[in-house]
Amino acid sequence: MSSARRHSVRSSRLTAPLIAATLIAGGAAALSLAPGASAAPVGKAAKADDFNGDGYADLVAGAPGGTISGKAQAGYVAVTYGSANGLSPSDKKLISRSTTGVPGSAVAKEKFGTYVTKGDLDGDGYSDLVIGSDKATTGAVILWGSASGLTGGTNIATYGQSPQIGDFDGDGKADLALLGGLSSYGDDPEAQKAALWKGPISRAGAPTKTLDFMDKSTWYGYGADDATCVDDEYGCVDGPSSTTGPVISKAVGDVNGDGRDDMALRSYNGDGMWNNTVLYGSATGFTRGVADDTQGELALGDVNGDGKADLVIGSDPAESDIGETNQKVSITFGTADGLVGAKKQTFDQSLPGFYGAQEDGDRLGSCVSVADVTGDGKAEVALGISGEDFGGKTDAGSFALLQGTADGVTGTGSQVFNQNSADVPGVAEAGDQFGAGCQLLDVNGDGHRDLAVSSTEENAQEGAVWSFPGTATGVTATGSIAFNPTDLAAPATKALLGNPLR
Repeated sequence: MSSARRHSVRSSRLTAPLIAATLIAGGAAALSLAPGASAAPVGKAAKADDFNGDGYADLVAGAPGGTISGKAQAGYVAVTYGSANGLSPSDKKLISRSTTGVPGSAVAKEKFGTYVTKGDLDGDGYSDLVIGSDKATTGAVILWGSASGLTGGTNIATYGQSPQIGDFDGDGKADLALLGGLSSYGDDPEAQKAALWKGPISRAGAPTKTLDFMDKSTWYGYGADDATCVDDEYGCVDGPSSTTGPVISKAVGDVNGDGRDDMALRSYNGDGMWNNTVLYGSATGFTRGVADDTQGELALGDVNGDGKADLVIGSDPAESDIGETNQKVSITFGTADGLVGAKKQTFDQSLPGFYGAQEDGDRLGSCVSVADVTGDGKAEVALGISGEDFGGKTDAGSFALLQGTADGVTGTGSQVFNQNSADVPGVAEAGDQFGAGCQLLDVNGDGHRDLAVSSTEENAQEGAVWSFPGTATGVTATGSIAFNPTDLAAPATKALLGNPLR
């Protein structure tokens, strides 16, 4: 890039404003773009990541700040389809409440795209996409996968916060965990509607069966004799269809190795206190277990290669923002008994071999993604460091990739990149907060997870996304690309593209 263009992270290939203008005006046709023709399926992407069944993972990037049909912060989602060459902003689908087939209409400040999850809900071999919003009471929407990509739209009433997909009952079919909205974050926990839908789920939005979202006897360690579920400082569950909240679900994986997915989440307990929880899947619904109370971004993946998912938690953003030095990332390793009494590892940038230096305000773990990049059977850990300062630029941001071993992560072989690194598109600027979002998925089908990283503050909060190819030794900036809303022909003003990434 020339010096005149490096600041904007823009591509010369997409400059026509027509589609973006149509989108802002509510033009449905612009939002119904199908992906281009692809080669025969030769990729190795997980089925849950592949909307069009071509073997390549597809990337979902939320843009909850986007203006749609003249409604500020109505929000949209950008899906870029994978290929043998990786991602291209020209091979995409943009989804908002103004998209043909999507129920509802654009509403200011709904922030559609605040939450996203994907998996094959109807069992047809194509992954499906569930989109929630900041106004969780407006419900969520399911977009259905097909050979031509995502199509249609099915409304899920009431439940719009943090939908999560996983095989929670272990029958080989994807299930859907749903949460409703909460009106306030008061001194006391409040009831929050929740539902667990057993798959397959019909395209009319009907589950095969509704399972118990929570076994009341396991909530906060209460025994079965606590039938009245008396409220105390921790709150309780009022029946199988409610939980305490608000709940911010973050990760799905099999923590205890029983063949059923489990869900890690963070919930609000009142008085400004948050709690981490793991919900263990069973044939009838979730049972509650304890989790490390470190407050930060959550991810699940098998770091030590023992066949059980480990819980990785980024450092507490509140501590980081006020300059606390105790900015530790924690890993609680899964066991046959779950996370109870499990081995734990904590570390920061002082980990031997970790490239870089630990500083106040770095926000190590501003995003977390855990998956096997190198192909050795042990997951790598991608960490955003969105508050990192360098070259006189405050909060320019960077990201790290750490290798997994039988004993946990190691600093040996660690990689750290920022926008000033060789071959990385763009240039670092103060306040970019590069590393706000990250996601590991195989977009080019070579068997190595590639790393998507975002900066939602890029270009006055337009946001931007980078994709770094995975290799047998980690990720590389060689062949990396970047795109922003203009490259996608999408609304740009304060769109906040790139968080979440899925």
